[in-house]
Amino acid sequence: MKAPTTEPAPSTPRSLRSRIVAIAVAAAVLAGVAVAYTLHAAQRARSADTTSAFGLDRGQLYFRSTEAGAGRVARLPAASGRALPKAAQTTGGPSCERFHAAGRTGLCLQRRAGIPPTSYAVVLDDKLREKRRIALTGIPNRARVSASGRMLSWTMFATGDSYAGSSFSTRTSILDTRTGYLIKNMEEIPLTLDGRRHHAPDVNYWGVTFTEDDNVFYATVSTKGKTYLVRGDMKKWAATALRENVECPSLSPDNTRLAFKKRVREGTRDPWRLYVLDLRTMRERPLAERRNVDDQAAWLDDDTLAYALPGRDGRKQDIWATPSDGSGKPALRVRGGSSPVAVR
Repeated sequence: MKAPTTEPAPSTPRSLRSRIVAIAVAAAVLAGVAVAYTLHAAQRARSADTTSAFGLDRGQLYFRSTEAGAGRVARLPAASGRALPKAAQTTGGPSCERFHAAGRTGLCLQRRAGIPPTSYAVVLDDKLREKRRIALTGIPNRARVSASGRMLSWTMFATGDSYAGSSFSTRTSILDTRTGYLIKNMEEIPLTLDGRRHHAPDVNYWGVTFTEDDNVFYATVSTKGKTYLVRGDMKKWAATALRENVECPSLSPDNTRLAFKKRVREGTRDPWRLYVLDLRTMRERPLAERRNVDDQAAWLDDDTLAYALPGRDGRKQDIWATPSDGSGKPALRVRGGSSPVAVR
């Protein structure tokens, strides 16, 4: 007699559900591990990105190295009036698109690739360690720290990426590091132009520079196709236009003069030249630098200005210096650098 065959019992709905639950739990655990690892790696990368091998020391010229990886901050002795070899540089600072420092406070504007790209204003202490990070929109363009280190300002391109054309829009912010108060966009500051309160939808500010009292500031405002130098008051929260055709002002250490770029020809081809304005007499003079400078010049001392120009020999940018009284001639200061600032 032939033995009966035994068919395997079909899986019950309950066992099938158990397997599905187990697989789902395992997948969730693996996903959690992956997310945790990614966040940890990102945090490590971000921390390393703003960790410096050196701090803000007097007598040093700091700059963004366009030759070092990711535009990291480097420094050289400020006393030298000539370009020093790369071996003389101390490197290893944070990676920045724009950099400025004063009063033992640093400001680093960063931009990270992605969809969409992200930008940040990173406040640094005297060891160039991160103290605060502010998320921004747009392309980093200008950065300034007041002499005391209290007031910070930065400008972002909201649209466009150059002041040479007409199709651009900026957003300029001011941060009081003592109180933590942040003005996200200074376009709302009441503006007096030609003796009257000015209202227009096309007002743009950029290139802020602070006086030594941390209250008064100078900046550029554009409206109706023209640019103006404005004098602002933080306590009164008001700004007044002083004169036309002044861009990216930079106040001298003695607070008596402003370096700025002046439009000397129409169009987008080499439109600017560097000038210095005496605030007591309101007289301006051109500097010996005759090339087109699209930068907010920095005062290395009361007699010398530094600025970035397109580089030579394949370098993206170089830093040049010229006397502030219009005499002499420009001299190459740093090969492969931008955002110069002398810490005094």
